Amino acid sequence: MYVKPGCPYCEGARERLSADGLDWEERDATTRPDWREELFSHSSSGVVPTIVESGGDVTVGLDGRG
Repeated sequence: MYVKPGCPYCEGARERLSADGLDWEERDATTRPDWREELFSHSSSGVVPTIVESGGDVTVGLDGRG
């Protein structure tokens, strides 16, 4: 999951993933240029959270729109 600091939508996504019993890796798009580039490859506008599942499905934004 690509995130940015202080993002309330990212916190909501964390809560949802935890409630669903899922494990995830967070990538703060503000800390590494390669992670920022990856984020923009999945979300052309850089919307966070962007969740990339191991099977390749991508969810952009907390509600899946964005």
